[in-house]
Amino acid sequence: MKKTIALFILLSGFNFTQAQKLTRDQINDSIREISYFSNHLDNYFIVGGPTNRNINSQTSNAKYQVSFKQILTKEPLPFDTYVLLTYTQKAFWNIFEDSFPFRDLNFHPSISLGKFVFDKNEQLRGVASISLEHESNGRDSIYSRSWNRLSAAYRTQLSPQTNISLKIWLPFASKEGNPDLLDYVGLGEINLEHKLISNKLSLALRARKGLDFEYGSLRTRIYFNPFKRNIANQFLMVEWYLGQAESLLDYRRSQSMIRIGFVIKGNEFNWF
Repeated sequence: MKKTIALFILLSGFNFTQAQKLTRDQINDSIREISYFSNHLDNYFIVGGPTNRNINSQTSNAKYQVSFKQILTKEPLPFDTYVLLTYTQKAFWNIFEDSFPFRDLNFHPSISLGKFVFDKNEQLRGVASISLEHESNGRDSIYSRSWNRLSAAYRTQLSPQTNISLKIWLPFASKEGNPDLLDYVGLGEINLEHKLISNKLSLALRARKGLDFEYGSLRTRIYFNPFKRNIANQFLMVEWYLGQAESLLDYRRSQSMIRIGFVIKGNEFNWF
């Protein structure tokens, strides 16, 4: 996993020379003009099967995600911060089985305090946030999974084509139902996105390392825009998930799943 991340950074050229950045005034004007309600993370519907097991109706499935956010304040609060609510719901749907049962639903609401970070020339350098997050699968008894965390994230550019996001979290009240979850999800993650062809083809990686170094995950996504125009930020997506904790219910299970489908990309890097 470490070698993969290092190779990705090397291929990006590790060029810190950036294109023209937005200024503080432009950011504030943009915040006032954008909608209060918008998409947050990727919204997608993808279907596929495993590479490490036999492919059949029990091992293949569909995965979809709905994610949005609501800005609560358009005028900056003290320290030039903004408050927003986010909600993400991820589902694992066994569409190849009789009656099409849902295997697991993961609910992920949060409240965040965000801040744009500027350099001495008042140009955008990055976006920082502190969030209070809850994630659970809404089930009871032995199938109950949930955890809470206080997280901090920072998003910026490595180059005009490459964005990076670093996130760390401090879990609390997350032992019941999944006492060893941190062994699989760790205490943070790194996201990298590299534009191979602007607004046409890009590659994204997300890496997590569990507290038990035998476990972790690497999620690779390829976005391709087959449309002549892409006003709605729509892409075809191929995702390869390798590792554990893809879903809360089966967080101990080792997965190697390849899926393909349709995505409306999230906008967390749209400021760069």
